[in-house]
Amino acid sequence: MEKQERKLSIERCEEIRNILKKRFEKNMDRHLGLEWVNVQRKLETNNEKLWSLYEMERTGGEPDIVGYDQEADEYIFMDCSEESPKGRRSVCYDREVLESRKSHKPQNNAIDMASDMGIEILSEEEYRKLQKLGNFDMKTSSWIKTPDKIRNLGGALFCDRRYDTVFVYHNGAESYYAARGFRGSLRV
Repeated sequence: MEKQERKLSIERCEEIRNILKKRFEKNMDRHLGLEWVNVQRKLETNNEKLWSLYEMERTGGEPDIVGYDQEADEYIFMDCSEESPKGRRSVCYDREVLESRKSHKPQNNAIDMASDMGIEILSEEEYRKLQKLGNFDMKTSSWIKTPDKIRNLGGALFCDRRYDTVFVYHNGAESYYAARGFRGSLRV
């Protein structure tokens, strides 16, 4: 698969920065103490990361800042859409299982999609941190990074929120469902 150029037009850059700014201002409880002017400065000097944020937005993720790593001087964006992003559902876990399916193959897999977008699929710890900021995946579920031990045995992990509790489940990595996608994170 040929890598696409990770560059946005001037208009698209302006569009995604405006979307992110409005979401930042609307959801201040997700990033208390942070100021947009500092975020904007980072975004204006990092076009490839801005492209990744655009991809997160384009696929329905509604990225927003959920933290700041002071030591690394990086803002942490995560998909904050109410449900698993629509443009990233009906995917199996990774390329290995996608290629092993004989029939009824999904269009893509979560690990490759995240990589192609320049983002990381959420770990269980990150997923739980996100859930402290709101109620996400009340009707859908999201694949999460799966430990090698589980993945080597054919399994993969996913999470959702039901009964006011975050649940972690397992499934065959080759499975895919219309209501299961993945959430990502990006450091800028």
